[in-house]
Amino acid sequence: MIELIDKALAEDRGDRDLTTEAVVEPGATARARIEQKEPGVLAGVRVAEMVFERIDPDLRWHAHAEDGDRQDSGMVAELAGSAASILAGERVALNFLGLLSGVATLTAKYVEAVAGTKAKILDTRKTTPGLRALEKDAVRAGGGVSHRSGLYDAILVKENHSALAGGVPIAARLALEAAPEDIVVEVECATLEEVIGALDAGVPRLLLDNMTPDELRQAVELTAGRAELEASGGITLETIRAVAETGVDYISVGALTHSAPAVDLGLDFVESASVEGA
Repeated sequence: MIELIDKALAEDRGDRDLTTEAVVEPGATARARIEQKEPGVLAGVRVAEMVFERIDPDLRWHAHAEDGDRQDSGMVAELAGSAASILAGERVALNFLGLLSGVATLTAKYVEAVAGTKAKILDTRKTTPGLRALEKDAVRAGGGVSHRSGLYDAILVKENHSALAGGVPIAARLALEAAPEDIVVEVECATLEEVIGALDAGVPRLLLDNMTPDELRQAVELTAGRAELEASGGITLETIRAVAETGVDYISVGALTHSAPAVDLGLDFVESASVEGA
């Protein structure tokens, strides 16, 4: 986390802040507020705090909200101290907050869309390079469930794996034989025939790729509780309810992390603030 924040700050600041040096009096102090300007679910509050800590440990920070809080607008945090330090961290902190709150907000919309069904909303590996852990945390803040972190902590046999192995049944058996005891094995199935092949091999979890609601319902009936079922592939807010009502256990949505619009937040200097010690 620290390395990521330092890279983001270095990208923005380089070796100096030319504008602040030109117009802000050396040693000037200030108080500022970070405010949410549109409805959304917050995520990344601690990350934003860490940005300012990396810039200046003497800055005083007081959070008014935390990850997972849903609000239409309002105060997120206050800070006080060196004006130059606040300006140096402003954009990077807001970038993290806006991006991660966008992920949490979009996730919450998908979670709401399937309310009353058994389906849980999953993220995918379609994340911003370097930000996967933070984006997956944001998914959880929005009420979703994090899928595998990467290639190293679960076995997910995709279409290309099966093609190279000689088909779903063969790939499924190979995966089950090779899997360590504590590793989940999941196999992607694009047809009902592949579902049957994976079930016959004893796979505990199936990824049902780009199936219609009718096909998903048939897969649920075929499975009859023998495996967990995850639906995936082009699912939107408009279509997810019909998918959830088929009886699948999980629905994975890449858009949670690759297409979430940022939540609008801003930082403004104020005459007074309630930051302790300010």
